[in-house]
Amino acid sequence: MIHRVKIILYFLILGALPGCTLNLKAEPEIFVRFNQLGFTPNDIKTAVVLSTNNMEGRSISIIDAKSEKKVISILFGMNQGAYGNFPFTYLIDFSQIKNAGDYYFQYAKQKTFSFKISENVFDGLADSLLQFFRVQRCGYTNPFLHEVCHISDATSVIDGKQTIAKTIDVTGGWHDAGDYVKFLNTTAFSTYLLLFSYDFDSVKFGFDNNKNGIPDILEEAKVGLDWMLRCYYEKNKLVTQVQNLRDHDVGWRSPEDDPLGFDRPAFVGMGKNLIGIYSATMALASRIWSDKLKYPEFSNQCISAAENIYSIRNKVADVDSSGSGQYLDKKYEGKLALGAVELYMTTFKSSYLSDATTYADSANSDYWWSWGNINSLAHYRLAKFIPRFTDFIKNNLEVFNKNKNNNLFGKGTDISWGTNVTLLGVTLQNILYKKLTNDTKFDSVAVFQRDFILGRNPWGVSFISNIGKNFTINFHHQIAKIKGRLPGGFAAGPATKEFVDKSKIVFEKADKYAKFQTNESYYRDDRMDYITNEPTISGNATAIFVFGNLSSRK
Repeated sequence: MIHRVKIILYFLILGALPGCTLNLKAEPEIFVRFNQLGFTPNDIKTAVVLSTNNMEGRSISIIDAKSEKKVISILFGMNQGAYGNFPFTYLIDFSQIKNAGDYYFQYAKQKTFSFKISENVFDGLADSLLQFFRVQRCGYTNPFLHEVCHISDATSVIDGKQTIAKTIDVTGGWHDAGDYVKFLNTTAFSTYLLLFSYDFDSVKFGFDNNKNGIPDILEEAKVGLDWMLRCYYEKNKLVTQVQNLRDHDVGWRSPEDDPLGFDRPAFVGMGKNLIGIYSATMALASRIWSDKLKYPEFSNQCISAAENIYSIRNKVADVDSSGSGQYLDKKYEGKLALGAVELYMTTFKSSYLSDATTYADSANSDYWWSWGNINSLAHYRLAKFIPRFTDFIKNNLEVFNKNKNNNLFGKGTDISWGTNVTLLGVTLQNILYKKLTNDTKFDSVAVFQRDFILGRNPWGVSFISNIGKNFTINFHHQIAKIKGRLPGGFAAGPATKEFVDKSKIVFEKADKYAKFQTNESYYRDDRMDYITNEPTISGNATAIFVFGNLSSRK
């Protein structure tokens, strides 16, 4: 009898402890990872499930959020293998659900965030991402969330090892990331992509939210163009960077309160790589300002700058190495090919097409995407005149697709610094390839990269501010910290844990995603994490092209 009373007391005490339960038949906790924003009706729709228990033979339901009725039950299939702390993982395909509406997953009493199925589910996302550029604006450019800043750029000139005590006007442009440094390479890349987006589809990218008669994306591109024109320092020199790494040592502050605001040097340099992206951007701008905006004076200024700088390509180094060591290209052929083909499309001079063909063949497929790996843009442009260049883009996509099939979350590339940008670059290249061929064979790899960004990832986080139900909040970005928000913020995404550890970051908060981390894929939503959680203009430019093309605007 006494023994029996002890047993009863033991269970009563156990039931009173926090987090304990007497439900011996409790279902295991699972984590469902999916695109939190949603899908179009005919989309490929998949999710990844992480579990510490074997779920094979059990089922998960998808519920209509409005009616609360079950739409479908899906059996868990074969275990896909262990992932980090989870010995069991599963893939769910629910592409058969095509009716518009709001839905969620339910397993036992566990419910997920809701997601939407709609033709216009991606509408407005590019508009939101474009807002980030307004926050990044520098100088007298009507910036958003901060005041006019850095009005004395630049206060000296650094040419090689020589510092020249003279001022030049390189005000304007955009801060590159969470800091207040400006770079020509990423500014030119970002400006080009904004222009290219509009040129690619002037309807989808023709939104004019401030209703002034000019597409917002072209207004923003003009900020980049004006600064690039100022950066044409002299005939054989470009300003490649404004401010040095001292910017990172001052502490968190608003740009108008920068103690180095009147001590910002400009680095100058030149290389075939910079000539390529610079001339490509200016040549494309020239066509748009001539044909679309009917502003011949600015159009002429742009094409003159493009041709003049392209003309010295054989007199300069292959790759520029000026500045403080950031954003240095390894090759030049792809960018110079892009410059040549854009010049051909603007001037119709056959010598430019000949140059572009030679450079693009030499560039080959680069099997990547970043501010420094944009060969596919040149191949896309050339394929309009010489169809065989489509094959270079196809080569990339075949490798991305093979990679997709070899990892749980379907990533098309390896993890690196700036992973999210590279993943969306896979989707971007599929958009280019489909435009040329109408071939849909790589749609799955393109969709998986898109969905990874929006929540189909180990942490179940949407990497875009205010998009989805669980999104990045603590960006490594000074204005975001000061103002408490970052419209259009887009986090850089996971890196390897070893890479992050080497940076010896002192994190601000405990890791809320600790149980989902692995050595191969590591992400922190922490404002101190400049590796995985910093937004950049080049990242947003890529995302704008991808999500703008997914909009329903016609």
